[in-house]
Amino acid sequence: MDDHEPQPLDDGPGLRDLLTLGGMLVGCTVSGLLIGLLLDSWWGTSPALVLAGTAFGVVAAGVGFWARAREYLR
Repeated sequence: MDDHEPQPLDDGPGLRDLLTLGGMLVGCTVSGLLIGLLLDSWWGTSPALVLAGTAFGVVAAGVGFWARAREYLR
């Protein structure tokens, strides 16, 4: 009989890594939204800066996600 050792699992992202990525996505998006709300209330430009802040947050979240996820795609 052949004694085969089990193959190690792929070193993909663990639960902690996935929670970090999710938190980063939410944090960037909500931060952009809140900064836009704050600036709109100061300058009375509603809803222009809320939309711009949210868009900036989503883009920042996407760039951060891609930078972190690239490590696992190699």
